[in-house]
Order: sequence, then structure tokens, then C-alpha cells
Amino acid sequence: MPDWTGPDSGETPAFAVPDLADPDLYATGDPVRVWRQLRATAPVYWNERADGSGFWALTRHRDVNAVYRDTRVFTSERGMRLDLDQRASDAAAGAMLIVTDPPRHHQLRRIINSAFTARTVSRLEANMRETVSQVLDAALATGTVDFAEVAARLPVSVICDLLGVPPADWDFMLDRTRTAFGEPPATLDSGAAVGAPVAAEPWERALAAAEAHADLLTYYADLVARRRREPGEDIITAMVHGDIDGVGLSDEEIFLNCDGLISGGNETTRHASVAGLLAFIERPDQWRRLRAEPGLLPTAVAEILRFTSPALHVLRTAVTDVQLGDQLVRAGDRVTLWNAAASRDEAVFTDPDEFDLARSQGQHLAFGAGAHYCLGSALAGTELRVLFGELSRRVVQVEPAGPVRRLSSNLIWGIASMPVTLREG
Repeated sequence: MPDWTGPDSGETPAFAVPDLADPDLYATGDPVRVWRQLRATAPVYWNERADGSGFWALTRHRDVNAVYRDTRVFTSERGMRLDLDQRASDAAAGAMLIVTDPPRHHQLRRIINSAFTARTVSRLEANMRETVSQVLDAALATGTVDFAEVAARLPVSVICDLLGVPPADWDFMLDRTRTAFGEPPATLDSGAAVGAPVAAEPWERALAAAEAHADLLTYYADLVARRRREPGEDIITAMVHGDIDGVGLSDEEIFLNCDGLISGGNETTRHASVAGLLAFIERPDQWRRLRAEPGLLPTAVAEILRFTSPALHVLRTAVTDVQLGDQLVRAGDRVTLWNAAASRDEAVFTDPDEFDLARSQGQHLAFGAGAHYCLGSALAGTELRVLFGELSRRVVQVEPAGPVRRLSSNLIWGIASMPVTLREG
């Protein structure tokens, strides 16, 4: 295995580095401190795991940005995240947008982007405003709510609308996607208190996830068949009737990209919303400022995304030997890009661990960079502007109403449960 040597001093890090792939680090640990220390002492760090495997971890903005943009040396087609079954990753390579390199990546992206017509975007924003109004009406009527549940309603409505899923099926899609992508209910039986730790055994969670995926695939198959007969203004229609060099997409390619779009479309916005509101709870002066200065909303949304960075890491694999910093990365080595760490790089952001609504410098990497820059970034930004614009207009104060429970995940930096009391005013 490669040995770490410091970029300048050649010394080993002066602190014990936890396994960055350990999901508990993000549920109960202090990853921000770990990232800060790694940037200072080991920005290109070999993370060895208990089973003898390992990966390079990049925590500086410049390194993460550079690897994202170098699709010639760093491929996405050997997996885009840690701990994914390699067989599943290999099966999706070249077919699913997020595990496809250029030029085919650009061709797939063109097909999907064709669904973003001016009329569709206008419809989606109207849907956002209606959904936010409805969920806030219900939340304010209740007073004390789990904001993780409130925040889930907006992104699922948007991505389902974009895919062409009828509104009557949105609750089904929310339930199935949350279970399929690693966030089961607090327990697989009933009666768990809000904020309770996950009680299900790992095998139970795996079984629940497999069942949820099977349900989703069956649903996609039905919807694809319907869109072949009855085209609409949605992404599934675009994929069903699109082609690359005269060859249409297979059903499997369409199903894989539906999976990627619905999981990505739900996760980033939902977790940025919850963690963003937590940042405001912990800094009530910033909430008062947003209410007093609504013109700050665009920069506030950018700061929420930078500060929360829900997509923790992305994986790449070196296809040739390459120098990263002072380290020689060998062909076949796995390289992880820690988006959340890069978005707190002191070399790019002044006081990066502060939450500053008026921050104007630096480009966060919450959406990645380069060819794989998030396809739904503009939609996610609009969702957050609509949500926090309406929240700041209608809610004078947000108070904690119970313990915050973070996700145990090395992929999504998020919050599973956050009870709050909303004070209207």
C-alpha cells in the first residue's frame, strides 16, 4: 500500500485519522475537524481500511476541482462511490449518466437536458411554489413538526413532476426511494419515537432496500411503456424517444437513469434544506438578517449549499499513474473527492466554518465540477430559494423541539430527523 508523506515536511499526520468511509463519523463524529486537519497536513491522504483495502482522499478545493475536470485520467466508470457492490457498478458503467465518461456522458446528458424546455421549467416552478405553500400551511397549523419530513415533500414533487410521475404516486415514490437508497424508517416495525436511532438489523435494511428497488423498477417499466404510447413533456419521454448515433436507449439504460435522477433529485435539496435550517437555528442573527434583507436570498442559498454540501464524496479511479500533490497515484487506485471538505477550504473561503449569508467569494463544490456538474443544480437552487423565501417571509422564529439525528452515511451528509417549532409572524 502507498505510504503517506506530507506535502512539505514528509511527516506523518500528527493526529489519529479515523476511517473516512466509516458512516458513524458523519452521524456522531466531527468530520469538519478531520477535514481541516487533513487539508493542513495530508491533503492527498491514503485511507487504509480494516480489511486492507484503501483509497486516496482529497480534501483541498484545488485538488478536488482538478480531478473532477480530468476525465481522461480519472474515470467514473469503475464506480462513483465507496461501498457500492462492484458488480452493480460495472453493470451501470456506460449506461447510467453518473458512471459514464465523455463522450457518451455528453450524449446522454443532451437527451436528458432536452426535457428542460421553457414551458417545463415554468411548470416546475409553479409546482414548487404550490407545494411549499401547502407544506408550510400544514406545518404552521401543527406548530411542532419534524422538519426532515416537511423538507422531503418539495424535492420529491419536483423530480417526480420532471420524470412524468403522476401526483397520485408521489408519496409512493418518496417512500420507495428513501428506503431503496439507504434511509429506512427509524424501525421496520411501528411505534418508534421521532429521533429514535435506527433499530433494524443490517440484513433487514438490506432486504427492505432490495424490495424497494424492485418496486421502483416495476414502476419505471410501467411508466416507460405508458410514455411510449403517450408521450409527455418529461424526462422519461425524452429518454424513450431519444437516441445516440441513431440508436435508442435500452429500457435498462432508462431505468438506471431514472434511479440516478430520482435519488439525486431527492437527496441534495432535502438534506440541504434541513441542515440549512439547522444552521439558522444555531445562528438566529442570520435568520433575522434574512427576514430583514430578502435581497440576500440568492447568496443565502449559495451559502446553504456550501455549508451543508450533502453529497459527501464522489469516487474516481485512476486509469494511469499520475502525480497528485506530492503523491504518486497508481493506475487502478481509487480516489475520493470530498466535496464537503473542499467547500470549507481556507484557501478559497474566509472563515469557512462560519455561516455567512452575504458570502460572495469562492465557488462551492456541492454540485461537483466539470462534465459531471450536477444536472439538476439550477432546479435545486430554485427549490431552495422558493422554500427559504417563503419560510423567511412567514416564520419569525424556529426553535428546536427535540434531538437532531444525523444520517449514518459516508455518501450523504444529512439529517434524518429534526423536530422544530415554527413561530408564525
